[in-house]
Amino acid sequence: MDGKHKDPAPGGGLGAAWRGIVPIGVASFVALAIGGGVDIVHRHQKSGEKERSAQPAAERDETGPRHVVAIRGAGGALVVRDVRSGRDVGLPVAAPRAQRFQRVAAAGDGSFVVAAAASGQVTFQRLRLNEDGGPEELAALPKAAVTGASTAWSDMAVAPDGDRIAYVTYQSGGIGRLEVVSAQTGQRKAWTTKTPARVSSLSWAGATLSFVWSPTRKVGGRIVHQVRTLDTAAAPGDLKTSKPVLKLPEGSSGAAVLGRDGRTIVAGLAQNAQITLQAFAIDTGRPGGVLWRQKGAGQVTRVSADHAGEHLLVLASDGRLHMDGAQPMPADDLVDAAW
Repeated sequence: MDGKHKDPAPGGGLGAAWRGIVPIGVASFVALAIGGGVDIVHRHQKSGEKERSAQPAAERDETGPRHVVAIRGAGGALVVRDVRSGRDVGLPVAAPRAQRFQRVAAAGDGSFVVAAAASGQVTFQRLRLNEDGGPEELAALPKAAVTGASTAWSDMAVAPDGDRIAYVTYQSGGIGRLEVVSAQTGQRKAWTTKTPARVSSLSWAGATLSFVWSPTRKVGGRIVHQVRTLDTAAAPGDLKTSKPVLKLPEGSSGAAVLGRDGRTIVAGLAQNAQITLQAFAIDTGRPGGVLWRQKGAGQVTRVSADHAGEHLLVLASDGRLHMDGAQPMPADDLVDAAW
Protein backbone atom coordinates (compact mmCIF):
# COMPACT_ATOMS: atom_id res chain seq x y z
CA MET A 1 0.00 0.00 0.00
CA ASP A 2 1.49 3.32 -1.01
CA GLY A 3 -0.28 5.37 1.67
CA LYS A 4 -0.44 8.41 -0.62
CA HIS A 5 -3.17 10.97 -0.16
CA LYS A 6 -3.45 14.23 -2.03
CA ASP A 7 -4.72 17.19 -0.05
CA PRO A 8 -7.41 19.45 -1.51
CA ALA A 9 -6.59 22.92 -2.77
CA PRO A 10 -5.33 25.58 -0.33
CA GLY A 11 -8.03 26.96 1.90
CA GLY A 12 -9.94 23.69 1.93
CA GLY A 13 -7.08 21.28 2.54
CA LEU A 14 -6.37 18.89 5.32
CA GLY A 15 -3.17 20.74 6.23
CA ALA A 16 -4.99 24.03 6.68
CA ALA A 17 -7.65 22.34 8.75
CA TRP A 18 -5.09 20.82 11.10
CA ARG A 19 -3.24 24.10 11.59
CA GLY A 20 -6.36 25.83 12.80
CA ILE A 21 -8.88 23.53 14.38
CA VAL A 22 -12.32 25.12 14.30
CA PRO A 23 -13.26 26.60 17.69
CA ILE A 24 -15.57 24.55 19.84
CA GLY A 25 -18.37 27.07 19.39
CA VAL A 26 -18.57 26.48 15.63
CA ALA A 27 -20.92 23.54 16.08
CA SER A 28 -23.04 24.48 13.08
CA PHE A 29 -20.30 23.13 10.78
CA VAL A 30 -20.73 19.68 12.22
CA ALA A 31 -24.46 19.75 11.55
CA LEU A 32 -23.78 20.72 7.92
CA ALA A 33 -20.99 18.19 7.45
CA ILE A 34 -23.01 15.38 8.90
CA GLY A 35 -26.39 16.25 7.40
CA GLY A 36 -28.24 14.60 10.26
CA GLY A 37 -26.75 11.19 9.58
CA VAL A 38 -24.10 10.63 12.25
CA ASP A 39 -25.88 9.94 15.51
CA ILE A 40 -22.86 10.33 17.76
CA VAL A 41 -22.44 13.96 16.67
CA HIS A 42 -26.04 14.88 15.86
CA ARG A 43 -27.22 14.02 19.35
CA HIS A 44 -24.81 16.54 20.85
CA GLN A 45 -25.72 19.26 18.36
CA LYS A 46 -29.45 18.73 18.83
CA SER A 47 -29.09 19.17 22.57
CA GLY A 48 -27.34 22.50 22.00
CA GLU A 49 -24.18 21.50 23.80
CA LYS A 50 -20.94 22.82 22.30
CA GLU A 51 -18.60 20.85 24.53
CA ARG A 52 -18.99 18.33 27.33
CA SER A 53 -16.41 18.21 30.09
CA ALA A 54 -16.17 15.77 32.97
CA GLN A 55 -18.92 16.51 35.51
CA PRO A 56 -20.35 14.56 38.45
CA ALA A 57 -22.43 11.63 37.23
CA ALA A 58 -25.54 13.00 38.95
CA GLU A 59 -25.39 16.07 36.70
CA ARG A 60 -24.78 14.19 33.46
CA ASP A 61 -26.77 12.61 30.66
CA GLU A 62 -28.50 9.43 31.86
CA THR A 63 -29.33 8.10 28.39
CA GLY A 64 -25.99 6.45 27.70
CA PRO A 65 -25.01 2.80 28.19
CA ARG A 66 -25.11 1.57 31.77
CA HIS A 67 -22.51 -1.19 31.49
CA VAL A 68 -19.08 -1.87 30.03
CA VAL A 69 -17.98 -5.34 28.91
CA ALA A 70 -14.24 -5.75 29.27
CA ILE A 71 -11.43 -8.28 28.95
CA ARG A 72 -9.43 -8.53 32.12
CA GLY A 73 -5.75 -9.17 32.65
CA ALA A 74 -4.13 -11.64 30.27
CA GLY A 75 -7.47 -12.51 28.65
CA GLY A 76 -8.53 -15.18 31.10
CA ALA A 77 -11.91 -13.63 31.87
CA LEU A 78 -14.63 -11.21 30.80
CA VAL A 79 -16.18 -8.82 33.28
CA VAL A 80 -19.17 -6.49 33.15
CA ARG A 81 -18.85 -3.22 35.06
CA ASP A 82 -21.38 -0.61 36.00
CA VAL A 83 -20.51 2.66 34.26
CA ARG A 84 -21.29 4.89 37.24
CA SER A 85 -20.13 2.82 40.19
CA GLY A 86 -17.23 1.00 38.50
CA ARG A 87 -18.26 -2.21 40.25
CA ASP A 88 -18.50 -5.62 38.59
CA VAL A 89 -22.00 -6.83 37.72
CA GLY A 90 -22.38 -10.57 38.16
CA LEU A 91 -19.51 -13.04 38.09
CA PRO A 92 -16.56 -13.00 35.65
CA VAL A 93 -16.90 -15.20 32.56
CA ALA A 94 -13.95 -17.53 31.99
CA ALA A 95 -12.32 -17.84 28.57
CA PRO A 96 -12.90 -21.06 26.61
CA ARG A 97 -10.59 -23.91 27.52
CA ALA A 98 -6.99 -23.42 26.32
CA GLN A 99 -7.87 -20.01 24.85
CA ARG A 100 -7.50 -16.36 25.86
CA PHE A 101 -9.93 -13.57 25.15
CA GLN A 102 -8.45 -11.03 22.74
CA ARG A 103 -11.03 -8.40 21.73
CA VAL A 104 -14.64 -7.44 22.45
CA ALA A 105 -17.00 -5.32 20.33
CA ALA A 106 -20.63 -4.25 20.51
CA ALA A 107 -23.16 -5.46 17.94
CA GLY A 108 -26.27 -3.57 16.87
CA ASP A 109 -28.68 -6.09 18.40
CA GLY A 110 -27.46 -5.29 21.91
CA SER A 111 -25.14 -8.28 22.16
CA PHE A 112 -21.33 -8.35 22.24
CA VAL A 113 -18.97 -10.42 20.13
CA VAL A 114 -15.84 -11.68 21.88
CA ALA A 115 -12.75 -13.05 20.13
CA ALA A 116 -10.59 -15.75 21.70
CA ALA A 117 -7.33 -17.15 20.34
CA ALA A 118 -5.13 -20.21 20.64
CA SER A 119 -2.75 -22.15 18.36
CA GLY A 120 -2.95 -19.83 15.37
CA GLN A 121 -6.75 -19.61 15.25
CA VAL A 122 -9.26 -17.00 16.41
CA THR A 123 -12.78 -18.07 17.35
CA PHE A 124 -15.77 -15.93 18.26
CA GLN A 125 -18.50 -16.05 20.89
CA ARG A 126 -21.63 -13.95 21.39
CA LEU A 127 -22.24 -12.54 24.87
CA ARG A 128 -25.69 -11.46 25.99
CA LEU A 129 -26.49 -9.59 29.19
CA ASN A 130 -29.54 -9.98 31.40
CA GLU A 131 -31.89 -7.17 32.45
CA ASP A 132 -29.59 -6.23 35.32
CA GLY A 133 -26.59 -6.01 33.03
CA GLY A 134 -24.89 -9.17 34.23
CA PRO A 135 -23.60 -11.89 31.87
CA GLU A 136 -26.46 -14.17 30.80
CA GLU A 137 -25.06 -16.32 27.97
CA LEU A 138 -21.78 -16.80 26.12
CA ALA A 139 -22.51 -18.83 23.00
CA ALA A 140 -19.99 -19.99 20.42
CA LEU A 141 -20.31 -18.86 16.79
CA PRO A 142 -19.05 -22.11 15.23
CA LYS A 143 -19.11 -20.94 11.60
CA ALA A 144 -16.98 -17.89 12.31
CA ALA A 145 -13.25 -18.48 12.70
CA VAL A 146 -10.09 -16.79 11.47
CA THR A 147 -6.74 -18.47 10.92
CA GLY A 148 -3.66 -16.47 11.87
CA ALA A 149 -1.77 -14.98 14.76
CA SER A 150 -3.70 -12.68 17.07
CA THR A 151 -1.27 -10.16 18.56
CA ALA A 152 -1.37 -7.01 20.66
CA TRP A 153 -1.95 -5.14 17.37
CA SER A 154 -4.98 -7.21 16.37
CA ASP A 155 -8.32 -5.45 16.19
CA MET A 156 -11.99 -6.33 15.66
CA ALA A 157 -15.25 -4.66 14.70
CA VAL A 158 -18.77 -6.06 14.36
CA ALA A 159 -21.22 -4.63 11.84
CA PRO A 160 -24.48 -3.23 13.24
CA ASP A 161 -26.33 -6.25 11.82
CA GLY A 162 -24.39 -8.38 14.31
CA ASP A 163 -23.33 -10.80 11.56
CA ARG A 164 -20.21 -9.48 9.80
CA ILE A 165 -17.08 -9.66 11.92
CA ALA A 166 -13.86 -7.96 10.81
CA TYR A 167 -10.62 -9.12 12.42
CA VAL A 168 -6.92 -8.39 11.81
CA THR A 169 -4.20 -11.00 12.27
CA TYR A 170 -0.47 -10.63 11.63
CA GLN A 171 2.38 -12.54 10.08
CA SER A 172 6.01 -12.15 11.06
CA GLY A 173 7.42 -8.70 10.35
CA GLY A 174 4.18 -6.89 11.12
CA ILE A 175 2.38 -7.92 7.93
CA GLY A 176 -1.37 -7.63 8.47
CA ARG A 177 -4.30 -9.62 7.12
CA LEU A 178 -7.83 -8.20 7.36
CA GLU A 179 -10.60 -10.77 7.19
CA VAL A 180 -14.38 -10.34 7.20
CA VAL A 181 -16.43 -13.40 8.16
CA SER A 182 -20.16 -13.98 8.50
CA ALA A 183 -21.23 -15.41 11.84
CA GLN A 184 -24.32 -16.98 10.23
CA THR A 185 -22.92 -18.54 7.09
CA GLY A 186 -19.16 -18.67 7.61
CA GLN A 187 -18.57 -16.89 4.29
CA ARG A 188 -15.37 -14.89 4.35
CA LYS A 189 -13.23 -12.43 2.44
CA ALA A 190 -9.63 -11.42 3.16
CA TRP A 191 -7.42 -8.51 2.21
CA THR A 192 -3.66 -8.63 2.72
CA THR A 193 -0.71 -6.28 2.43
CA LYS A 194 3.02 -6.65 1.91
CA THR A 195 3.88 -3.49 3.83
CA PRO A 196 4.59 -3.66 7.59
CA ALA A 197 1.97 -1.55 9.30
CA ARG A 198 -0.59 -1.58 12.07
CA VAL A 199 -4.19 -1.92 10.89
CA SER A 200 -6.35 -0.67 13.76
CA SER A 201 -9.52 1.16 14.82
CA LEU A 202 -11.86 -0.93 12.70
CA SER A 203 -15.43 0.37 12.42
CA TRP A 204 -18.43 -0.17 10.14
CA ALA A 205 -20.85 1.99 8.13
CA GLY A 206 -23.03 -0.25 5.97
CA ALA A 207 -20.72 -2.33 3.79
CA THR A 208 -17.88 0.14 4.32
CA LEU A 209 -15.19 -0.78 6.81
CA SER A 210 -12.84 1.93 8.00
CA PHE A 211 -9.45 1.41 9.61
CA VAL A 212 -6.38 3.40 10.60
CA TRP A 213 -3.23 2.58 8.63
CA SER A 214 -0.08 3.23 10.66
CA PRO A 215 3.15 2.23 8.85
CA THR A 216 6.08 1.25 10.99
CA ARG A 217 8.25 3.62 8.96
CA LYS A 218 8.32 7.17 10.32
CA VAL A 219 7.67 10.21 8.14
CA GLY A 220 9.24 13.44 9.36
CA GLY A 221 10.20 11.79 12.62
CA ARG A 222 6.72 10.50 13.44
CA ILE A 223 4.23 7.84 12.47
CA VAL A 224 1.54 9.19 10.15
CA HIS A 225 -1.88 7.73 10.98
CA GLN A 226 -4.14 7.56 7.95
CA VAL A 227 -7.83 6.66 7.98
CA ARG A 228 -8.81 4.49 5.03
CA THR A 229 -12.10 2.92 3.96
CA LEU A 230 -12.66 -0.46 2.34
CA ASP A 231 -15.72 -1.57 0.36
CA THR A 232 -16.26 -5.06 1.74
CA ALA A 233 -18.84 -5.77 -0.98
CA ALA A 234 -16.03 -5.63 -3.55
CA ALA A 235 -13.70 -8.47 -4.43
CA PRO A 236 -11.09 -9.44 -1.83
CA GLY A 237 -7.38 -9.17 -2.50
CA ASP A 238 -4.85 -6.45 -1.81
CA LEU A 239 -5.56 -4.01 1.01
CA LYS A 240 -4.16 -1.19 -1.13
CA THR A 241 -7.53 -1.13 -2.91
CA SER A 242 -8.84 0.70 0.16
CA LYS A 243 -9.37 4.45 -0.12
CA PRO A 244 -7.44 7.07 1.92
CA VAL A 245 -9.88 9.57 3.43
CA LEU A 246 -8.11 11.43 6.25
CA LYS A 247 -4.69 11.92 7.82
CA LEU A 248 -5.05 12.25 11.55
CA PRO A 249 -3.53 15.39 13.12
CA GLU A 250 -0.90 15.86 15.79
CA GLY A 251 -2.03 14.51 19.14
CA SER A 252 -3.55 11.41 17.59
CA SER A 253 -2.26 7.96 18.42
CA GLY A 254 -4.35 6.41 15.66
CA ALA A 255 -7.65 5.88 17.46
CA ALA A 256 -10.71 6.88 15.42
CA VAL A 257 -14.22 5.70 14.59
CA LEU A 258 -16.35 6.05 11.46
CA GLY A 259 -19.82 7.58 11.76
CA ARG A 260 -22.73 5.32 10.85
CA ASP A 261 -23.45 7.36 7.70
CA GLY A 262 -19.87 6.92 6.49
CA ARG A 263 -19.29 10.68 6.15
CA THR A 264 -17.62 11.62 9.44
CA ILE A 265 -14.60 10.45 11.41
CA VAL A 266 -14.32 11.03 15.16
CA ALA A 267 -10.72 10.89 16.38
CA GLY A 268 -9.40 10.62 19.90
CA LEU A 269 -6.73 13.27 20.53
CA ALA A 270 -4.48 13.73 23.56
CA GLN A 271 -2.77 17.07 24.17
CA ASN A 272 -1.99 19.24 27.17
CA ALA A 273 -3.18 16.58 29.66
CA GLN A 274 -6.60 16.47 27.98
CA ILE A 275 -8.40 13.83 25.97
CA THR A 276 -10.61 15.22 23.22
CA LEU A 277 -13.04 13.60 20.80
CA GLN A 278 -12.89 15.67 17.61
CA ALA A 279 -15.11 15.26 14.54
CA PHE A 280 -13.76 15.52 10.99
CA ALA A 281 -15.76 15.62 7.75
CA ILE A 282 -14.51 13.03 5.27
CA ASP A 283 -15.41 15.00 2.15
CA THR A 284 -13.35 18.06 3.15
CA GLY A 285 -10.99 16.80 5.85
CA ARG A 286 -11.94 19.81 7.95
CA PRO A 287 -12.35 19.52 11.73
CA GLY A 288 -15.83 20.09 13.08
CA GLY A 289 -17.10 20.37 16.63
CA VAL A 290 -15.69 18.79 19.77
CA LEU A 291 -17.95 16.08 21.14
CA TRP A 292 -16.40 16.17 24.58
CA ARG A 293 -13.17 16.87 26.39
CA GLN A 294 -11.85 15.45 29.67
CA LYS A 295 -8.68 15.56 31.71
CA GLY A 296 -6.39 12.66 30.92
CA ALA A 297 -2.65 12.09 31.10
CA GLY A 298 -2.34 9.22 28.63
CA GLN A 299 -2.68 8.56 24.93
CA VAL A 300 -5.96 7.38 23.42
CA THR A 301 -5.58 3.70 22.57
CA ARG A 302 -9.14 2.94 21.43
CA VAL A 303 -12.37 4.75 20.54
CA SER A 304 -15.53 2.67 20.15
CA ALA A 305 -19.23 3.40 19.75
CA ASP A 306 -22.09 1.77 21.62
CA HIS A 307 -24.73 -0.47 20.00
CA ALA A 308 -26.71 2.48 18.63
CA GLY A 309 -23.70 4.51 17.54
CA GLU A 310 -24.70 7.39 19.82
CA HIS A 311 -22.13 7.31 22.62
CA LEU A 312 -18.35 6.88 22.49
CA LEU A 313 -16.04 5.06 24.86
CA VAL A 314 -12.32 5.88 25.09
CA LEU A 315 -9.70 3.50 26.45
CA ALA A 316 -6.57 5.46 27.35
CA SER A 317 -3.03 4.58 28.35
CA ASP A 318 -3.53 6.37 31.68
CA GLY A 319 -5.32 3.23 32.89
CA ARG A 320 -8.83 4.70 32.67
CA LEU A 321 -11.96 4.43 30.57
CA HIS A 322 -13.28 7.83 29.53
CA MET A 323 -16.91 8.21 28.51
CA ASP A 324 -19.65 10.74 28.00
CA GLY A 325 -22.15 10.74 30.82
CA ALA A 326 -19.98 9.51 33.70
CA GLN A 327 -16.69 10.03 35.46
CA PRO A 328 -13.66 8.13 34.10
CA MET A 329 -13.51 4.52 35.28
CA PRO A 330 -10.32 2.81 36.51
CA ALA A 331 -9.24 0.32 33.86
CA ASP A 332 -5.62 -0.55 34.60
CA ASP A 333 -6.59 -4.25 34.78
CA LEU A 334 -8.37 -4.22 31.39
CA VAL A 335 -6.96 -4.90 27.93
CA ASP A 336 -10.09 -4.10 25.88
CA ALA A 337 -13.61 -2.80 26.50
CA ALA A 338 -16.91 -2.10 24.74
CA TRP A 339 -20.35 -0.83 25.74
